Amino acid sequence: MAVNLDKEAYYRRIKRLYSNWKKGEDEFGKVDAIVVSVGVDEEIVYAKSTAIQTWLFGYELTDTIMVFCDTKIIFLASKKKVDFLKQVAITKGNENANGVPPITLLTREKNESNKANFDRMIEAIRGSRDGKTVGVFSKDKFPGEYMKSWNDTITAEGLEKVDISTVVAYTMAVKEDGELGLMKKAAAITSEVYSKFFKERVMEIVDADEKVRHSKLAESVEKAIEEKKYLGGADPSTVEMCYPPIIQSGGNYSLKFSVVSDKNHMHFGAITCAMGIRYKSYCSNLVRTLMVDPPQEMQDNYNFLLQVEEELLKELKHGVKISDAYNTVLDYVKKEKSDLVSKLTKNLGFAMGIEFREGSLVLNAKNQYKLKKGMVFSISLGFADLINKDGKKEEQKKYALFIGDTIQINENDDEDDEEEDGDDAEELLGKGARSAALLADRTRNEMTAEEKRRAHQKELANHLNEEAKRRLTEQKGEQQIQKARKSNVSYKNVSQMPREKDIREMKIFIDKKYETVVMPVFGIATPFHIATIKNISMSVEGDYTYLRINFYVPGSSLGRQEGNIFPNPDATFVKEITYRASNLKAPGDTSVPSTNLQNAFRIIKEVQKRYKTREAEEKEKEGIVKQDSLVINLNRSNPKLKDLYIRPNIAQKRMQGSLEAHTNGFRFTSVRGDKVDILYNNIKHAIFQPCDGEMIIVLHFHLKNAIMFGKRRHTDVQFYTEVGEITTDLGKHQHMHDRDDLYAEQMEREMRHKLKSAFKNFIEKVETLTKEELEFEVPFRDLGFQGAPYRSTCLLQPTSSSLVNVTEWPPFVVTLDEVELVHFERVQFHLKNFDVVIVYKDYNKKVTMINAVPVNSLDPIKEWLNSCDIKYTEGVQSLNWTKIMKTIVDDPEGFFEQGGWSFLDPESEGSGAEEDSESEMEDETFNPSADEEEEEEEDSDEDYSSETEDSDYSASLGSEEESGKDWDELEEEARKADRESHYEDEDTSNSRKRKVRTPAPPSKKKRRS
Repeated sequence: MAVNLDKEAYYRRIKRLYSNWKKGEDEFGKVDAIVVSVGVDEEIVYAKSTAIQTWLFGYELTDTIMVFCDTKIIFLASKKKVDFLKQVAITKGNENANGVPPITLLTREKNESNKANFDRMIEAIRGSRDGKTVGVFSKDKFPGEYMKSWNDTITAEGLEKVDISTVVAYTMAVKEDGELGLMKKAAAITSEVYSKFFKERVMEIVDADEKVRHSKLAESVEKAIEEKKYLGGADPSTVEMCYPPIIQSGGNYSLKFSVVSDKNHMHFGAITCAMGIRYKSYCSNLVRTLMVDPPQEMQDNYNFLLQVEEELLKELKHGVKISDAYNTVLDYVKKEKSDLVSKLTKNLGFAMGIEFREGSLVLNAKNQYKLKKGMVFSISLGFADLINKDGKKEEQKKYALFIGDTIQINENDDEDDEEEDGDDAEELLGKGARSAALLADRTRNEMTAEEKRRAHQKELANHLNEEAKRRLTEQKGEQQIQKARKSNVSYKNVSQMPREKDIREMKIFIDKKYETVVMPVFGIATPFHIATIKNISMSVEGDYTYLRINFYVPGSSLGRQEGNIFPNPDATFVKEITYRASNLKAPGDTSVPSTNLQNAFRIIKEVQKRYKTREAEEKEKEGIVKQDSLVINLNRSNPKLKDLYIRPNIAQKRMQGSLEAHTNGFRFTSVRGDKVDILYNNIKHAIFQPCDGEMIIVLHFHLKNAIMFGKRRHTDVQFYTEVGEITTDLGKHQHMHDRDDLYAEQMEREMRHKLKSAFKNFIEKVETLTKEELEFEVPFRDLGFQGAPYRSTCLLQPTSSSLVNVTEWPPFVVTLDEVELVHFERVQFHLKNFDVVIVYKDYNKKVTMINAVPVNSLDPIKEWLNSCDIKYTEGVQSLNWTKIMKTIVDDPEGFFEQGGWSFLDPESEGSGAEEDSESEMEDETFNPSADEEEEEEEDSDEDYSSETEDSDYSASLGSEEESGKDWDELEEEARKADRESHYEDEDTSNSRKRKVRTPAPPSKKKRRS
């Protein structure tokens, strides 16, 4: 089977089960063997039998019987399931290697008799301890002949059945870190659906005064979990509701999780909502109450309910008896508001995990079990049948308040944390109203989105500087080793020197084999390797031809710092040599002397070109990490996509090919037979760009280490196919209702749908094949914004872990985990665009610039960055980032002592210092060299500030004179002022132009006097 089993988790958990069994506490002490039998019943959602299977194997195994004996474990299942379970079956000679009994696998017979298998299992039960009692889950009763025959066999053997549901539940209740991670994810999704979908929908209904039934609203919540934007990057196929959402209002309340939303219309009073989402089989729960125009008494009762929950959270800690925690809360209610004791829910919650509600671990007065670190509870408490004295209509007279959260038990009470502690409803709707009251004035007691962002950004700023300082301190010891320039030796010994006639005749000779130019220097043939020659030039002047050869020497600019590092920089270097030869043929000569220089010039150019090409290829290969070999899966059912193009192209002309997924990677095979292998473990981001609004559908792989193909190294490889005509013939569209065009559009729509389905099917198969180690990210088009990371503008779209554009080439991929902060430049009111600068955690890496982002995208980008916990800053100027990053890298300690990145944030020193910090930043970044320019800047600044101050003052208060003037008088004064400035401009000389450039302020003063 393609499905893999987490062996480590199985061994850890089976050990825990056996360890608790051996301790013999409670019902465990009464059983000689444990039997878990699971049949097929689509109606059963939660059962202890299926829960223990999911806990051990990660999957439910229908029609499977498990027998746990003292010294052996027996599994009876179908052939496919036996193949799956072979992964944990311990072979002979390796028994008890993991501290658990060996497994015997029995294959179920298709004829339904299975008597031989049943006999072997009964024999094993008889041989385990006393062999008289078996532990079972008495509530789990699966239909079918197979289960019936097995149960009849146990009864016929006279084995006593003992219900072990409670003790097994207590064993499974303590969650491992991996399980807690899944439950936190489930809780985060629940919170996201509540805050971003349900709460907003209720606000719309209230604002528009719509009539919506509870059942319809509950259905819309169930549909919302199919939309990826509410799932925080989770795969929709792994997310499901724990139970249908329960929405109640209008006096009909039942504070239980077994009820169903009725068909009554939602009443704008107290609206209770309970919803729970299950992620990868692990549950979470959230209960909230929304109030519309609540009277004071309702608000007081609600705030008291929050205090009761806080008291409960204080009590829920490791080692506390459940009944003690319940009684403490009950005493608190009796003491504070005794009239509400009878209204309080009968229990305050229950343990939760693979099963939504663990009946044996309910928070009530009778439960004697102790809480343990790692348990997860759904706490839910409320007041029912409360009377609203101000209510006039029947549905207003009675109301209920109900709240609940998913919590994890820790050792210290101050560590109890709600798992919806990110963007949960508590934070979104204001502290003191975890469910938050929907008051008539929606802005009352609410922080604006901008204020929340600023508060969060302040926290991020502090964390950013500390984290960066720590990281740079750790890296301090690592010194960068500069690579010495490759020393190219022409000849290792004299015997390799050519013995050509040209050398003896003191002519220039080019040795192509050793890539060397042998030149006569002071009558001695001297070899120079082609790598030492920078450039050559030839010119003809009169009767002579000149050949000038320039060499690389220390201090010469070589570009990209390739040649600045010489093995022996203190040696004596030849900078240039010029040779001269006559263009005239002397008597007795076979050829013109300058022919040698012309031939030398041509051949040196050829050798130089060949050498540079080879060096470029070697440089491309340099630093390439050797990849593992692709393990070919010969199975014909491998996931495969045909008729794809690859970018970048393998050859000059683009070619089609097919992409096939194998055991440890992909292989693209072109129609010409070229092969490109991409291993799963080398993929940093796998991005699927659907064809919605695009002309191509793309699978893009951003790699950890570059791979070589087409003689170049590549870190981005993508496979795509076109879904429509990239170019459109405008001449053929003569009529908008032309049948051919409508048919073509219909065909294109169908093709898009077909392609999207094929790609999605391929992705799902690959994710299953890789056990979801490789997850494809889909860009969130709704969050996309226009920008120009390269030469052209394109749509940049966030994914769950990156910011990408993969439809244009070259592609743009930025990993969010590598980003230190984002700075917005040129953010000014009068500009339509601004620039985005992305600074990486690796300060040696060049910053990324995205130019020409529309200013209306600023707020959505801020919101997105804030939700990703990325610090952002903004300024009015463009900064010299090369210089800034060099300063930081040269002296990181000094940079952080002076406040670190706070220099970018105008609000770092408080809101009052905003203008000062901006002006300081301007002074640092913009320093004109000429004194005159400085004076001019100061003058114009003074004039500008006085003008704005005066105009602000006049706008707010108004002078007596101006308030009495009509439009004609004001226009006449303006004309007069214009004439004065015109005459002054004509009369003044060029040297004084600067001083009379702004005559407007004096004229304004005259008008106001």
